[in-house]
Amino acid sequence: MDRFTDRVVLITGGGSGLGRAAAVRLAAEGARLALVDVSVEGLTASAAAVAEAAPSAEVLTVTADVSQEADVERYVAATLERFGRIDGFFNNAGIEGRQNLTEDFTVEEFDRVHAIDLRGVFLGLEKVLGVMRRQGGGYVVNTASVGGIRGVGNQSGYAAAKHGVVGLTRNSAVEYGQFGVRVNAIAPGAIWTPMVEGSMRQLDAENPERAAEQFIQVNPTKRYGQAPEIASVVAFLLSDDASYVNAAVVPIDGGQSAKY
Repeated sequence: MDRFTDRVVLITGGGSGLGRAAAVRLAAEGARLALVDVSVEGLTASAAAVAEAAPSAEVLTVTADVSQEADVERYVAATLERFGRIDGFFNNAGIEGRQNLTEDFTVEEFDRVHAIDLRGVFLGLEKVLGVMRRQGGGYVVNTASVGGIRGVGNQSGYAAAKHGVVGLTRNSAVEYGQFGVRVNAIAPGAIWTPMVEGSMRQLDAENPERAAEQFIQVNPTKRYGQAPEIASVVAFLLSDDASYVNAAVVPIDGGQSAKY
């Protein structure tokens, strides 16, 4: 099923985790990709993963910091110069930050997390939505989190930023639906990625595996999600199959956020 043949999809945070998994999935369905990340090594590894899954896929890689407006303008310009349009945008780059009680979180850490997780998402929307409006349509998926629809504790910066992503998603969806642009968000839960692995090390530096096992016991499925499971939902939301889905925030968490 080649839902993305000749379509251009821009992915931030494309050098690892959910971004890499989405790139592989979309390329396998025919997408032409622009991958953005701060890590050159990560982008190289993602491009190799895409080439293995879809040898004929066309991939542009751009090293950029999503929190810097000039970098965002540069990755959008590079994508347009190479492909001429942006049909889909997976606005995904993010970090968790250090875990701590609010009183100990520090304003420096709060600002650091917000710069990437909220400012970076806003800047991506600011620069890409105009492109999509002018070309007559496009699909956007922002990466929020279960931490953007529920309180999780010890994550003031992350929780506030991801709640902000939900707000940006709904606001932009209301604004741009009239232009043929749909804006949705995903809210992943316990998905086994390098970021979640790092979170477990914060909980128990000596035995992160034990922390990971304890953490997942409250989930109805009793397991972690995998990045390709997220990628399948992202692909759906970026495709014509989701043509009447707009302003949605889709939890992908094994049902954990539904528990009392």
